[in-house]
Amino acid sequence: MTLDDLDAADRRLINRLQDGLPLVARPYAAVAEELGIAEGDLLGRLARLREGGVLSRFGPMYHAERLGGGLTLAALAVPESDFDRVSEAVNAFPEVAHNYRREHELNMWFVLATETPDRIAETIAGIEAATGLTVFNMPKEEEFHVRLHLPV
Repeated sequence: MTLDDLDAADRRLINRLQDGLPLVARPYAAVAEELGIAEGDLLGRLARLREGGVLSRFGPMYHAERLGGGLTLAALAVPESDFDRVSEAVNAFPEVAHNYRREHELNMWFVLATETPDRIAETIAGIEAATGLTVFNMPKEEEFHVRLHLPV
């Protein structure tokens, strides 16, 4: 599935959900009502978008460090001919919060969120073993809050 396969309701749903869910007893029903669709339709669309790979992840964002976990930004220099294999290997790690391609020598960037700070090094070692590539670990030195919205 590609962005070209999305209808207007899919696009409104993706754009709306980037603003979060309301804190109510039935958040999906509330969003469905905002969008003028049935709750079942909204849930079906979410499932289809996840299964089709348009949404790689849908869920809450936690402040891992405040919960006693670890968080870091990491990157790889992946040969273009091996990009798909390496992407699958990296994405197979549940600690990978999101993974994206960049036009740079370090062309694959991903965020690791782990249950403990020590798991960052263990996860990086696992990714290096699975990919055969060196992971460049770039832990944050200072935190900034930037709202990211990717309209579709």
